[in-house]
Amino acid sequence: MKKTIIAAGLVSLMATTSMAQDIGATISRFDDNWLTVMRNGMTEHAASIDGVTLQMEDASDDLAKQIDQVKNFVASGVDAIIVNIVDTSAGAAITEAAGNTPLVFVNRQPDNVNDLPPTQAFVASNEIESGTLSAFQVCNNLRADGKAGGARGYLMNGQLSNQAAVQRSKDVHDIIGIDMCNFMTLIDEQTANWSRDEAQDLMTNWMSSGEPFDFVLANNDEMAIGAIQAMKAAGIDMADVQVGGVDASQDALLSMQAGDYDVTVFQDAFGQGAGSVNTALALAAGETVDQKVYIPFKLVTPANMDEFLSKN
Repeated sequence: MKKTIIAAGLVSLMATTSMAQDIGATISRFDDNWLTVMRNGMTEHAASIDGVTLQMEDASDDLAKQIDQVKNFVASGVDAIIVNIVDTSAGAAITEAAGNTPLVFVNRQPDNVNDLPPTQAFVASNEIESGTLSAFQVCNNLRADGKAGGARGYLMNGQLSNQAAVQRSKDVHDIIGIDMCNFMTLIDEQTANWSRDEAQDLMTNWMSSGEPFDFVLANNDEMAIGAIQAMKAAGIDMADVQVGGVDASQDALLSMQAGDYDVTVFQDAFGQGAGSVNTALALAAGETVDQKVYIPFKLVTPANMDEFLSKN
Protein backbone atom coordinates (compact mmCIF):
# COMPACT_ATOMS: atom_id res chain seq x y z
CA MET A 1 0.00 0.00 0.00
CA LYS A 2 1.35 3.38 -0.92
CA LYS A 3 1.76 5.54 2.15
CA THR A 4 2.85 8.79 0.54
CA ILE A 5 1.23 11.59 2.53
CA ILE A 6 0.08 14.49 0.38
CA ALA A 7 -0.95 17.51 2.42
CA ALA A 8 -0.12 20.94 1.02
CA GLY A 9 1.77 23.10 3.46
CA LEU A 10 2.33 20.23 5.90
CA VAL A 11 5.16 18.25 4.32
CA SER A 12 7.63 19.71 6.80
CA LEU A 13 5.82 18.21 9.79
CA MET A 14 8.36 16.19 11.80
CA ALA A 15 7.90 12.42 12.07
CA THR A 16 8.20 12.65 15.86
CA THR A 17 6.89 15.06 18.44
CA SER A 18 8.31 15.98 21.81
CA MET A 19 4.94 16.24 23.51
CA ALA A 20 1.92 13.96 23.75
CA GLN A 21 -1.00 14.83 21.53
CA ASP A 22 -4.47 13.29 21.80
CA ILE A 23 -6.72 13.32 18.74
CA GLY A 24 -10.38 12.33 18.72
CA ALA A 25 -11.97 11.29 15.43
CA THR A 26 -15.63 10.70 14.60
CA ILE A 27 -16.41 8.90 11.34
CA SER A 28 -19.81 9.02 9.69
CA ARG A 29 -19.95 5.24 9.46
CA PHE A 30 -17.55 2.33 9.94
CA ASP A 31 -19.39 -0.06 7.57
CA ASP A 32 -18.11 1.61 4.41
CA ASN A 33 -15.23 0.14 2.39
CA TRP A 34 -13.77 3.44 1.20
CA LEU A 35 -14.01 5.09 4.62
CA THR A 36 -12.28 2.05 6.11
CA VAL A 37 -9.24 2.80 3.96
CA MET A 38 -9.39 6.44 5.09
CA ARG A 39 -9.55 5.31 8.73
CA ASN A 40 -6.54 3.08 8.12
CA GLY A 41 -4.67 6.14 6.84
CA MET A 42 -5.47 7.93 10.11
CA THR A 43 -4.57 5.08 12.44
CA GLU A 44 -1.39 3.99 10.66
CA HIS A 45 -0.05 7.52 10.31
CA ALA A 46 -0.92 8.46 13.91
CA ALA A 47 0.78 5.26 15.13
CA SER A 48 3.95 6.24 13.26
CA ILE A 49 4.31 9.51 15.21
CA ASP A 50 5.73 9.30 18.74
CA GLY A 51 3.41 10.60 21.44
CA VAL A 52 0.25 10.76 19.30
CA THR A 53 -2.86 8.93 20.48
CA LEU A 54 -5.90 8.56 18.23
CA GLN A 55 -9.36 7.68 19.55
CA MET A 56 -11.91 6.89 16.85
CA GLU A 57 -15.71 6.71 17.16
CA ASP A 58 -18.42 5.45 14.78
CA ALA A 59 -21.25 7.96 14.32
CA SER A 60 -23.40 5.28 12.62
CA ASP A 61 -24.82 7.86 10.18
CA ASP A 62 -26.48 9.65 13.12
CA LEU A 63 -25.80 13.40 13.18
CA ALA A 64 -27.02 13.89 16.77
CA LYS A 65 -24.71 11.09 17.89
CA GLN A 66 -21.80 12.66 16.03
CA ILE A 67 -22.37 16.08 17.62
CA ASP A 68 -22.39 14.38 21.05
CA GLN A 69 -19.13 12.64 20.17
CA VAL A 70 -17.53 15.98 19.31
CA LYS A 71 -18.75 17.46 22.60
CA ASN A 72 -17.43 14.45 24.51
CA PHE A 73 -14.02 14.83 22.86
CA VAL A 74 -13.95 18.49 23.93
CA ALA A 75 -14.96 17.58 27.49
CA SER A 76 -12.25 14.93 27.67
CA GLY A 77 -9.59 17.50 26.73
CA VAL A 78 -8.32 16.18 23.40
CA ASP A 79 -5.84 18.40 21.57
CA ALA A 80 -7.67 18.18 18.23
CA ILE A 81 -10.70 16.57 16.60
CA ILE A 82 -11.18 15.04 13.14
CA VAL A 83 -14.71 14.82 11.72
CA ASN A 84 -15.94 12.88 8.72
CA ILE A 85 -19.32 14.58 8.84
CA VAL A 86 -22.59 12.64 8.64
CA ASP A 87 -24.61 15.46 7.06
CA THR A 88 -22.64 18.07 5.12
CA SER A 89 -25.37 20.67 5.74
CA ALA A 90 -24.59 20.55 9.48
CA GLY A 91 -21.12 22.09 9.37
CA ALA A 92 -22.03 25.04 11.59
CA ALA A 93 -23.37 22.72 14.30
CA ILE A 94 -20.12 20.72 14.32
CA THR A 95 -18.04 23.90 14.34
CA GLU A 96 -20.02 25.21 17.31
CA ALA A 97 -19.76 21.91 19.19
CA ALA A 98 -15.96 21.94 18.87
CA GLY A 99 -15.64 25.42 20.38
CA ASN A 100 -11.98 26.41 20.62
CA THR A 101 -10.66 22.87 20.16
CA PRO A 102 -8.85 22.57 16.80
CA LEU A 103 -10.94 20.60 14.32
CA VAL A 104 -10.39 19.10 10.87
CA PHE A 105 -13.22 18.11 8.55
CA VAL A 106 -12.06 15.25 6.33
CA ASN A 107 -13.36 13.95 3.00
CA ARG A 108 -16.90 15.35 3.21
CA GLN A 109 -17.12 19.11 2.67
CA PRO A 110 -19.20 20.92 5.31
CA ASP A 111 -21.52 23.65 4.09
CA ASN A 112 -19.64 26.25 6.14
CA VAL A 113 -16.27 25.42 4.57
CA ASN A 114 -15.79 29.05 3.48
CA ASP A 115 -16.51 30.38 6.96
CA LEU A 116 -14.38 28.13 9.16
CA PRO A 117 -12.62 29.78 12.13
CA PRO A 118 -8.79 29.85 12.16
CA THR A 119 -8.76 26.76 14.39
CA GLN A 120 -10.49 24.61 11.77
CA ALA A 121 -9.64 23.24 8.31
CA PHE A 122 -10.87 20.89 5.59
CA VAL A 123 -8.85 18.02 4.02
CA ALA A 124 -10.27 16.25 0.97
CA SER A 125 -10.23 16.15 -2.80
CA ASN A 126 -11.97 18.74 -4.95
CA GLU A 127 -15.27 17.14 -5.98
CA ILE A 128 -15.56 19.36 -9.04
CA GLU A 129 -12.83 17.15 -10.53
CA SER A 130 -14.34 13.75 -9.67
CA GLY A 131 -17.64 13.57 -11.50
CA THR A 132 -16.24 15.73 -14.30
CA LEU A 133 -13.34 13.37 -15.05
CA SER A 134 -15.57 10.30 -14.96
CA ALA A 135 -18.41 11.66 -17.09
CA PHE A 136 -16.10 13.27 -19.67
CA GLN A 137 -14.19 10.01 -20.18
CA VAL A 138 -17.47 8.09 -20.62
CA CYS A 139 -18.46 10.73 -23.18
CA ASN A 140 -15.18 10.15 -25.05
CA ASN A 141 -15.66 6.39 -24.91
CA LEU A 142 -19.21 6.63 -26.30
CA ARG A 143 -17.96 8.78 -29.17
CA ALA A 144 -15.22 6.21 -29.86
CA ASP A 145 -17.91 3.50 -29.89
CA GLY A 146 -19.75 5.39 -32.64
CA LYS A 147 -22.60 6.60 -30.44
CA ALA A 148 -22.13 10.36 -30.90
CA GLY A 149 -25.46 10.43 -32.75
CA GLY A 150 -27.28 9.73 -29.50
CA ALA A 151 -26.69 7.79 -26.29
CA ARG A 152 -29.08 7.22 -23.39
CA GLY A 153 -28.29 6.22 -19.83
CA TYR A 154 -28.81 6.46 -16.11
CA LEU A 155 -27.28 8.35 -13.18
CA MET A 156 -27.02 6.93 -9.66
CA ASN A 157 -26.74 9.50 -6.88
CA GLY A 158 -25.16 8.99 -3.47
CA GLN A 159 -26.78 10.26 -0.26
CA LEU A 160 -28.36 13.59 -1.15
CA SER A 161 -27.44 14.97 2.30
CA ASN A 162 -23.80 14.66 1.20
CA GLN A 163 -22.12 17.53 -0.65
CA ALA A 164 -19.99 15.09 -2.66
CA ALA A 165 -23.05 13.37 -4.10
CA VAL A 166 -24.66 16.68 -5.03
CA GLN A 167 -21.46 17.96 -6.66
CA ARG A 168 -20.66 14.75 -8.54
CA SER A 169 -24.15 14.67 -10.02
CA LYS A 170 -23.87 18.35 -10.97
CA ASP A 171 -20.57 17.49 -12.67
CA VAL A 172 -22.38 14.91 -14.80
CA HIS A 173 -25.10 17.36 -15.80
CA ASP A 174 -22.46 19.97 -16.62
CA ILE A 175 -20.58 17.56 -18.90
CA ILE A 176 -23.75 16.45 -20.66
CA GLY A 177 -24.46 20.15 -21.24
CA ILE A 178 -21.28 20.86 -23.23
CA ASP A 179 -21.35 20.71 -27.03
CA MET A 180 -19.03 17.71 -27.26
CA CYS A 181 -21.20 15.56 -24.99
CA ASN A 182 -24.73 16.84 -25.48
CA PHE A 183 -25.59 13.70 -27.44
CA MET A 184 -25.88 12.00 -24.02
CA THR A 185 -29.39 11.91 -22.52
CA LEU A 186 -30.38 10.79 -19.03
CA ILE A 187 -33.37 8.47 -18.95
CA ASP A 188 -33.57 8.73 -15.15
CA GLU A 189 -31.53 9.45 -12.04
CA GLN A 190 -32.18 8.25 -8.50
CA THR A 191 -30.29 7.81 -5.26
CA ALA A 192 -28.83 4.47 -4.22
CA ASN A 193 -27.21 5.94 -1.07
CA TRP A 194 -23.63 4.90 -1.95
CA SER A 195 -24.77 1.25 -1.55
CA ARG A 196 -23.89 -1.69 -3.81
CA ASP A 197 -27.04 -3.58 -2.81
CA GLU A 198 -29.35 -0.59 -3.32
CA ALA A 199 -27.72 0.11 -6.69
CA GLN A 200 -28.24 -3.48 -7.80
CA ASP A 201 -31.93 -3.23 -6.91
CA LEU A 202 -32.27 0.16 -8.62
CA MET A 203 -30.57 -1.07 -11.81
CA THR A 204 -32.79 -4.15 -11.86
CA ASN A 205 -35.84 -1.91 -11.56
CA TRP A 206 -34.64 0.35 -14.38
CA MET A 207 -33.98 -2.61 -16.68
CA SER A 208 -37.46 -4.00 -16.05
CA SER A 209 -38.86 -1.17 -18.21
CA GLY A 210 -37.12 -2.62 -21.26
CA GLU A 211 -35.73 0.81 -22.16
CA PRO A 212 -32.51 0.49 -24.20
CA PHE A 213 -29.49 2.29 -22.68
CA ASP A 214 -25.84 2.88 -23.44
CA PHE A 215 -24.27 4.10 -20.19
CA VAL A 216 -24.54 4.17 -16.41
CA LEU A 217 -22.84 6.87 -14.33
CA ALA A 218 -22.60 6.50 -10.56
CA ASN A 219 -21.37 8.83 -7.82
CA ASN A 220 -19.13 6.07 -6.43
CA ASP A 221 -17.70 2.64 -7.23
CA GLU A 222 -19.95 0.71 -4.88
CA MET A 223 -23.05 1.82 -6.79
CA ALA A 224 -21.34 1.25 -10.14
CA ILE A 225 -20.46 -2.30 -9.08
CA GLY A 226 -24.03 -2.91 -7.96
CA ALA A 227 -25.27 -1.76 -11.36
CA ILE A 228 -22.76 -4.04 -13.10
CA GLN A 229 -23.88 -7.01 -11.02
CA ALA A 230 -27.50 -6.36 -11.99
CA MET A 231 -26.65 -6.03 -15.67
CA LYS A 232 -24.57 -9.20 -15.70
CA ALA A 233 -27.33 -11.09 -13.91
CA ALA A 234 -29.67 -9.95 -16.69
CA GLY A 235 -27.28 -11.26 -19.34
CA ILE A 236 -26.19 -7.87 -20.68
CA ASP A 237 -22.84 -7.83 -22.47
CA MET A 238 -20.76 -5.28 -20.53
CA ALA A 239 -18.91 -4.40 -23.74
CA ASP A 240 -22.13 -2.74 -24.90
CA VAL A 241 -22.52 -0.41 -21.89
CA GLN A 242 -20.17 2.27 -20.61
CA VAL A 243 -20.00 2.40 -16.79
CA GLY A 244 -18.33 5.26 -14.91
CA GLY A 245 -17.88 5.94 -11.20
CA VAL A 246 -15.54 7.43 -8.61
CA ASP A 247 -13.03 6.18 -5.98
CA ALA A 248 -10.88 3.50 -7.69
CA SER A 249 -11.49 1.03 -4.86
CA GLN A 250 -9.78 -2.35 -5.10
CA ASP A 251 -13.10 -4.04 -5.93
CA ALA A 252 -13.63 -1.51 -8.71
CA LEU A 253 -10.18 -2.13 -10.16
CA LEU A 254 -10.76 -5.89 -10.10
CA SER A 255 -14.03 -5.30 -11.96
CA MET A 256 -12.15 -3.16 -14.46
CA GLN A 257 -9.49 -5.85 -14.80
CA ALA A 258 -12.26 -8.33 -15.64
CA GLY A 259 -13.45 -6.05 -18.44
CA ASP A 260 -16.73 -5.05 -16.77
CA TYR A 261 -15.94 -1.50 -15.58
CA ASP A 262 -14.79 1.29 -17.88
CA VAL A 263 -13.98 4.44 -15.92
CA THR A 264 -13.31 5.42 -12.32
CA VAL A 265 -11.42 8.21 -10.56
CA PHE A 266 -8.80 7.61 -7.88
CA GLN A 267 -9.54 9.38 -4.63
CA ASP A 268 -6.66 8.90 -2.20
CA ALA A 269 -8.50 7.59 0.87
CA PHE A 270 -5.32 6.72 2.75
CA GLY A 271 -3.77 10.09 1.92
CA GLN A 272 -6.84 11.98 3.09
CA GLY A 273 -6.83 10.10 6.40
CA ALA A 274 -3.14 10.68 7.00
CA GLY A 275 -3.39 14.29 5.82
CA SER A 276 -6.17 14.96 8.33
CA VAL A 277 -3.90 13.77 11.15
CA ASN A 278 -1.09 16.04 9.95
CA THR A 279 -3.44 19.00 9.75
CA ALA A 280 -4.92 18.30 13.19
CA LEU A 281 -1.45 18.19 14.74
CA ALA A 282 -0.44 21.42 13.02
CA LEU A 283 -3.56 23.21 14.28
CA ALA A 284 -3.01 21.84 17.79
CA ALA A 285 0.52 23.25 17.67
CA GLY A 286 -0.86 26.67 16.79
CA GLU A 287 0.51 26.62 13.26
CA THR A 288 -1.16 28.41 10.38
CA VAL A 289 -2.39 25.96 7.75
CA ASP A 290 -4.30 26.19 4.49
CA GLN A 291 -7.95 25.89 5.43
CA LYS A 292 -8.62 23.84 2.32
CA VAL A 293 -6.08 21.09 1.73
CA TYR A 294 -6.86 19.37 -1.58
CA ILE A 295 -5.47 15.99 -2.63
CA PRO A 296 -5.88 15.58 -6.43
CA PHE A 297 -8.22 13.10 -8.11
CA LYS A 298 -6.74 10.99 -10.94
CA LEU A 299 -8.58 9.42 -13.88
CA VAL A 300 -8.38 5.61 -13.99
CA THR A 301 -9.10 3.53 -17.10
CA PRO A 302 -8.03 0.04 -18.23
CA ALA A 303 -4.98 1.70 -19.80
CA ASN A 304 -3.49 2.84 -16.47
CA MET A 305 -5.34 0.82 -13.80
CA ASP A 306 -2.24 -1.19 -12.87
CA GLU A 307 -0.75 1.99 -11.36
CA PHE A 308 -3.56 2.10 -8.78
CA LEU A 309 -3.84 -1.55 -7.74
CA SER A 310 -3.16 -1.82 -3.97
CA LYS A 311 -3.12 1.97 -3.46
CA ASN A 312 -6.46 1.83 -1.65
